[in-house]
Amino acid sequence: MQTDNTFSSKSLRAFAAGTGLLALLAVTACGPGNSATAAQPDRPEIRQALEAVVQAGFPGAQAVITTAAGERIITAGVGDIDTGAPIPDNGHVRIGSNTKSFVATVVLQLVAEGKVELDAPVERYLPGVVQGSGNDGNRITVRQLLQHTSGLPDYVAGGDPSLRADPGTQQIEPDPELIRLRHYSPAELVRIAMTMPPRHEPGARSVYTNTNYILLGMLIDQVTGRPAATEITTRIIEPLGLRDTYFPASGDIGMRAPHPRGYQEIDGARVDFTEFDPSWGDTAGAMIATGSDLNRFFIALLEGKLLPAAQLEQMRQTVPFDRMPSAGYGLGLVEQTTSCGKKTVAHGGSIPGFDTRTGVTADGVAVTITVNELPTSEDKAKVVERAFDTVVCAS
Repeated sequence: MQTDNTFSSKSLRAFAAGTGLLALLAVTACGPGNSATAAQPDRPEIRQALEAVVQAGFPGAQAVITTAAGERIITAGVGDIDTGAPIPDNGHVRIGSNTKSFVATVVLQLVAEGKVELDAPVERYLPGVVQGSGNDGNRITVRQLLQHTSGLPDYVAGGDPSLRADPGTQQIEPDPELIRLRHYSPAELVRIAMTMPPRHEPGARSVYTNTNYILLGMLIDQVTGRPAATEITTRIIEPLGLRDTYFPASGDIGMRAPHPRGYQEIDGARVDFTEFDPSWGDTAGAMIATGSDLNRFFIALLEGKLLPAAQLEQMRQTVPFDRMPSAGYGLGLVEQTTSCGKKTVAHGGSIPGFDTRTGVTADGVAVTITVNELPTSEDKAKVVERAFDTVVCAS
């Protein structure tokens, strides 16, 4: 994102080489039947920002803007390089680390129900799981997992041949080609992490680590007796009527229609990465949704429709965030300030094939920007960040 994403912008560089191909450019708005579109015509700067994303080398970009008056969808470029078709309105995309906000919401619901204590040690809920190489579940709390202050190492690059580290940045990276069809269990991912020493003392600072949210998924399983994916579905997706949001079933490598193709630059070549097994992301980043559903989820969450006031207040208390100096990380939420002074709260996510950046302003306007290829350089990541900033400020 802007913020997270399952991996940082430095991490994204290791996913891919540069790209020079500029895809066919086509900018569209949602259809004439959408009254919100007619009532709120697109600001030219929004279209220009999306065009700039495509001109920077991304196949396509889409902005979904949700307000009290309705929804607008503006699209640039292509969702399928072979056919030239644009990203479909309300197309399903992999939402990466936006998954973390769903997981955090369930955990805080369990806190409200008296089933989990935020400042209890992880060992209470997952005995014997967080141990090895100096990691100790007795010294790490549930709150620290939620806020990335646990100090735990990231499971990616822990010795599995499909996981690798960037020695230049010390960032951890999945090898896209090798993880395409490889299936991981959450316990396996945690065992990989436990082969590495802690990154810092528990509570010392916030360092974004996917292992935290794999453990939180396991905690949900243990406390409720049901898979975290089921709890997310019954506690969030179904009550909010998010018909286009789901947690992929085990072994499901595809995506529900409609959806754009997702691409990845690997060793200088653009590869179609739409189909792959997202189990290495699991409760840290495996979910699929539409921009519209993401906006609806975050609006409902921040309006208090999913959590009591006490837990929502805890969720929104932030600490300095290692991924973005200007942002703060709460309990599964990121708060940042745009160039025009508007503050946004939500999350964001990246995963091979897609990058999403989401935010809700104080006046309830929600924006999700999606590109159907991960940024391949710091400069390209900044192009998407600027587009998000522009759309928020113009909405």
